[in-house]
Amino acid sequence: VVAFMMSIVVLLAKVYKRCPSNRILVIWGKGSQRGAPTQTIHAGAGWVIPLLQDYAYLSLEPIQIEIPLRGALSFENIRVNVPSVFTVAISTEPAVMQQAAIRLLGLSVDEIRKQAEEIIFGQLRQVIASMGIEEINRDRDQFLEHIQSSLEPELAKVGLQLINVNITDITDESGYIDAIGQKAASEAVQKARGDVADNE
Repeated sequence: VVAFMMSIVVLLAKVYKRCPSNRILVIWGKGSQRGAPTQTIHAGAGWVIPLLQDYAYLSLEPIQIEIPLRGALSFENIRVNVPSVFTVAISTEPAVMQQAAIRLLGLSVDEIRKQAEEIIFGQLRQVIASMGIEEINRDRDQFLEHIQSSLEPELAKVGLQLINVNITDITDESGYIDAIGQKAASEAVQKARGDVADNE
């Protein structure tokens, strides 16, 4: 009886899978979850029925993606260079976790990075094409908001979420942004000289 009870305990320990907070447990197979192809669990635990079900884990570690975007056309058809770094990770929202289980399970980090990179490139070009170059250069916060609102729904379709965007620099091939800066600097110098003259 003791041996039988011990074997039951060992069997239960093997089929009861726990999931740490930095991973998602994905269970699939017969009876995994009603209305869904898989069962996704974050920071919890679940039963895996032998022979009928199987399981795997998805990592929640952030993935950094460098986007060396060059020559994207702005609203005025001026080519803009926007090198940037994006940080993404698999989302823990229930609906998005299901998408991650369908789209990303079994893929390597490099394969996930490649998928996200293609999405980011496309959406970033669309955002730049919808904005004027002065608008992009003058209001970086609004530019970032446009990127986030455009990118987050597309990343969610493959189970990812956007964590951070870092625009390292904004330049253009025609020198338009430099000219704007020189004009602003010249106007500021002239104003300062006028103020000094008035005070004297």
